Amino acid sequence: MQDLEIAKNQLYDKQLTLVIVKNAQVLFQTDSHRISGFIGAIDKLGTQLNGASVADRVAGKALALLCVYAGIREVYAEVLSKKAKAVFEENKVPCEWKQLVDNVLDLNKTGACPFEKAAAGISDPKDSYATFKALLEKMKPCK
Repeated sequence: MQDLEIAKNQLYDKQLTLVIVKNAQVLFQTDSHRISGFIGAIDKLGTQLNGASVADRVAGKALALLCVYAGIREVYAEVLSKKAKAVFEENKVPCEWKQLVDNVLDLNKTGACPFEKAAAGISDPKDSYATFKALLEKMKPCK
C-alpha cells in the first residue's frame, strides 16, 4: 500500500487530525487541532519528514507552506483551501482533497484562522516555520 493511502486510512480509522507516513511506516500522528501537530512533527522529526506523505483533516496555506518547508512528497486533505492548493501546485507537491474551500476558518468558525492570516503575508516556505511557531507560542494559554 502506498504511503498516502496508509496515512488516509489511519486518519479515518483512528479519528485523527494528522498522519505522516514514510516508507510504509507511520512517523507521526495526532488528534490535535490547528497546525500545532505539524509543527510538533517538524520539531520531533526534522529532516526525516523529507519525502513523507501527509493526510490532514484541514489544510490551509499555512500547512501547505510547512509541508513544502519540510519536504513532504504528497498530501491528502479532507478540506483543502484554494490558497493551499496554489502553494502545492507552485511547489509541485501532488495533493488530493475531499472538499475545496475558499478559506480555512478559526475553531469557532467566526473568521479566518489566525495561521491563515499570518500565512497571507508569506511567500517563501522557509519563512513559515519560525513565523507559525512564534504565533503558536503566543496563542498558548498561560500556565
